[in-house]
Amino acid sequence: MSASLDITFTLNGVGRRVSVPAHLSALEMLRDVLGLTGTKYGCGEGECGACTIEVDGLTVNSCLMFAADCDGRDVVTIEGLASDPLSDKLRNSFVEYGAVQCGFCTPGFVVQGRHVLAKTPAADADQIKRGIEGNLCRCTGYKKIIEAIADAGTEVT
Repeated sequence: MSASLDITFTLNGVGRRVSVPAHLSALEMLRDVLGLTGTKYGCGEGECGACTIEVDGLTVNSCLMFAADCDGRDVVTIEGLASDPLSDKLRNSFVEYGAVQCGFCTPGFVVQGRHVLAKTPAADADQIKRGIEGNLCRCTGYKKIIEAIADAGTEVT
């Protein structure tokens, strides 16, 4: 039986306190304990990026992070970006450019794409490719995803 840990952190701008088993991943905590299912379980090994979240301003694969490591940190999920203007533009661009097919990878790409554009608003295709290289899509290829992110960047410059 695993010991539970009480952790306190900011989740999507709201202070949270939760008790989690020591072995629980941040992804499992978000989905199974807190009910935030926008962050997807893809590979569970940090290879696909479907579970991308932002922690203290950096993007991470939540499947590779223990829930306990969220203690005292600022965590943002795809749900936390619902009213963010840049994320809204990204979502619209994904639809406009046909960068969404099954949609499973889209939350991770939006979180990662937003991070890229927050750092480099007018990112070019090479900068976007480099910025999203940890996120995989099995349906669309990447051309439309890169175009969608680039288009969203032109709107915020």
